[in-house]
Amino acid sequence: MRSDVIHTLLVANRGEIACRIFRTCRDLGITTVAVYSDADADALHVREADLAVRLPGAAPADTYLRGDLVVAAARAAGADAVHPGYGFLSENAAFAAAVQDAGLVWVGPPVKAIELMASKTRAKELMAGAGVPLLAPVDPATAGPDDLPLLLKAAAGGGGRGMRIVRELVALPGELLAAAAEAASAFGDGEVFAEPYVERGRHVEVQVMADAHDTVWALGTRDCSLQRRHQKVIEEAPAPGLDEALRTRLHEAAVAAARAVGYRGAGTVEFLVSAEGRPYFLEMNTRLQVEHPVTEAVFGLDLVALQLRVAEGEPLPSPEPPQPSGHAVEARLYAEDPARDWQPQTGALLTLEVPEGPGLRLDTGYTGGDTIGVHYDPMIAKVIAHAPTRTEAVRLLARALERARIHGPVTNRDLLVRSLRHPDFAAARLDTGFYDRHLADLTAPGAGDPATAALAATLAEAVRGPEAVRSTRPGGPAPARFGAWRNVPSQPQRKRYRSEPDGTEHEFAYRTPRTGTPEPYETPGTRVLAATPDRVTLEVDGVTRHFAITTHADRVHVDAADASYTFTALPRFTDPATHTAPGSLLAPMPGTVVRLAEGLAAGVTVQAGQPLIWLEAMKMEHRILAPASGTLTALHAAPGHQVEVGALLAVVQEDPAATPVPVPVPEETA
Repeated sequence: MRSDVIHTLLVANRGEIACRIFRTCRDLGITTVAVYSDADADALHVREADLAVRLPGAAPADTYLRGDLVVAAARAAGADAVHPGYGFLSENAAFAAAVQDAGLVWVGPPVKAIELMASKTRAKELMAGAGVPLLAPVDPATAGPDDLPLLLKAAAGGGGRGMRIVRELVALPGELLAAAAEAASAFGDGEVFAEPYVERGRHVEVQVMADAHDTVWALGTRDCSLQRRHQKVIEEAPAPGLDEALRTRLHEAAVAAARAVGYRGAGTVEFLVSAEGRPYFLEMNTRLQVEHPVTEAVFGLDLVALQLRVAEGEPLPSPEPPQPSGHAVEARLYAEDPARDWQPQTGALLTLEVPEGPGLRLDTGYTGGDTIGVHYDPMIAKVIAHAPTRTEAVRLLARALERARIHGPVTNRDLLVRSLRHPDFAAARLDTGFYDRHLADLTAPGAGDPATAALAATLAEAVRGPEAVRSTRPGGPAPARFGAWRNVPSQPQRKRYRSEPDGTEHEFAYRTPRTGTPEPYETPGTRVLAATPDRVTLEVDGVTRHFAITTHADRVHVDAADASYTFTALPRFTDPATHTAPGSLLAPMPGTVVRLAEGLAAGVTVQAGQPLIWLEAMKMEHRILAPASGTLTALHAAPGHQVEVGALLAVVQEDPAATPVPVPVPEETA
């Protein structure tokens, strides 16, 4: 019999994962409760919940990380259970204990299991006793040349925060200080440890599910090697290219890890697999993973439903997990610009439409019209494809992303498509250095045809404009209009667009004859087959191509069969505008100034490329570099300042002969 039947569930999270948990709750007849910050008042997870409770404030530290407020919200809404999702308080043992102390069901592992796995250093000691393979730790105080390269990691937390690769001993002291500072800021714990850095290692993990009746499932493997800043971008199940002996060893090690801490619920045991095929335990995530949908697809399971079942005291459906089927791949769609140091992007998400079809799944916390803010992770959605083979799943996912209509901030969509089609990915030559090696090629200008897309935008605007003859009924003539309308062909008109984000300009001339359908002027090889304000069909060198046109203010989005383009409409004549003073350092995104280079002040000399200011936005830190060698003539930034995109942070007056003041600077954080 069930000991704790769940009727009303509060999800102590936001965005995509909250929406995903609500979906299962609806299927099971469970009432849902959302919590939300002021920044999330109109968010999708709030709109989808049956009940919602406000957490006053916007910053995570004031809202989603306030366990006391979340527990109070659960009581106020009459919830009898709490699901933490992932991130935020999901691996916080004190929060799990507070939930249970309040008489609520905790949909997660035992508090003791969370505590044992919370510190990576203590977890490794425990795993050694359980026979799980490990990398030998390195004492930074006695590290020598033979120990290089080293990987520094925060003992608490994850997501790449507090992580550094050290290749030179001289850099080790500074990197230790920087890693400890970031770990303390992110997790409230500055403990850092060192271990050998495995070159070209693969990130392979095992999903486990355990109940309180001594059953532990190992639900196959996942490869999560494609990462940026130690954070995953593309994941798949099963991990390709592993022999059966290695798979068995990983499964057995994961089960041993779970049993060693008396685990219950969903968890993930993460391993680093060397190029020689040797596995090493990294950590155990005592929660649901972002990439859990690929395991669900392959095993035909709902892991959230199983979490709820286990939390209610029920056993897993059988002693052994179901047999896997096929292959699944997941891509994380982020509002970020990979070509510009992965800078997070903000603003209105005007359109989000991903194709539906067999084998495709979309998990998201946004819909078209929502706003991507500065306070939280920039992930927009996860797109998942499942097919009988890896080749089919990868092809299906790449095409779905390519056909998606995503208008608004710059995203990593093109990078995802190119990654999935890269020869190394197709051949399953995977390791965590994939983007270090291939990023430049993956973000280079593509082989698309932005000029023809800009022409389509021009023709759509010509139909929409006041000087065009516009038919108001199929096959019928345009009604007579007066004023600005002309019933004779006009002189060629011109339209200018700038491609975003690369800045390439396109200019086209067109004429509008009596038929009302604009025609390109001096564009050989192109014929207009149809043109409306939102759709243009062209014949280009004998091939018919369709373009969907969407206009938002001065931005025009053009979606073609093989690519999508964004243009900014420009005035016919260049408008001389004021220019930013040379040497100005502008904020590349809205965020918070977290620190300055040591000794930075007006009057000091700096060197070109020297990191001067650190901004934090969307859970990541970004360096602002000196644009030239010279003198810092103005400094407007200070730790704690909130800045908007384009805000003037400092000014450097160039002087190539300047000798910079030595400033110890840590590497950029993840």
